[in-house]
Amino acid sequence: QVQLVESGGGSVPAGGSLRLSCAASGLPLSSTCMGWFRQAPGKEREGVAAIASYGHPGYARSVKGRFTISKDSAKNTLYLQMNSLKSEDTAMYYCAADRALADECRGWAAFGYWGQGIQVTVSS
Repeated sequence: QVQLVESGGGSVPAGGSLRLSCAASGLPLSSTCMGWFRQAPGKEREGVAAIASYGHPGYARSVKGRFTISKDSAKNTLYLQMNSLKSEDTAMYYCAADRALADECRGWAAFGYWGQGIQVTVSS
């Protein structure tokens, strides 16, 4: 059974940094496309960053240059380093895995496993 558990959220002032972690079980992080999504109040969930099994990260335009997705396959843990945070980054953040546990990333719609989410609040 796939389980994704996020940690590391919280409240920071604008310009600050946070690192989110996602502990994965029931799937091999080393051979699965993984990603981070977020959902702000009143808005749809949106893809933020994704990384294929062999690396090759991709980012939404709104976070490119500020956020970095990475993984530690030995710990089966996914990370999202968020720098230069803005108030518009405030949202619930979700860890996700490809629904077919595919090794390549096939677009935001291909994700089908989700963590419970963790709140990130950026104050201006």
